[in-house]
Amino acid sequence: MELNNIYNTALMEHNAHPDYKYEMDDPTLQHEGVNPSCGDDIVLSLKLNGDVIEEAAFTGHGCAVSQASADIMADLITDETADNARHLCDLFLKMIRGEVTDDAELEELGEAAQLKGISLMPARVKCAELGWRTAMTMLDERLAAEGK
Repeated sequence: MELNNIYNTALMEHNAHPDYKYEMDDPTLQHEGVNPSCGDDIVLSLKLNGDVIEEAAFTGHGCAVSQASADIMADLITDETADNARHLCDLFLKMIRGEVTDDAELEELGEAAQLKGISLMPARVKCAELGWRTAMTMLDERLAAEGK
């Protein structure tokens, strides 16, 4: 992906028409994520059924990159186990930092892999990471509370 193609169709579509941007009723887990460098702010909510993420949603505000990335993340982790969601978040964070670049490895990310080019723009990396870091923090805290 070229630098000038960061704002691709997937990013622009998820920013303009997010499916997962809404206030969730009775979430199992909820966590605020803030990017102090640019002011992006989201509240991520997850509803779990056992260990499966039944529903994911977010509210908040920020740039197109942070909002679209959070929407793509919510779509990807819905219906996944908490462990697999953590794995996908970790893989995305490695991709966006340029640590994982192999397309075959990134296939697991589905549409989220289209955000790979953001790794070429250091100022936008934290924007793209916001939803994913928030999910990882929330899931890590849940595991710690369960003593795992």
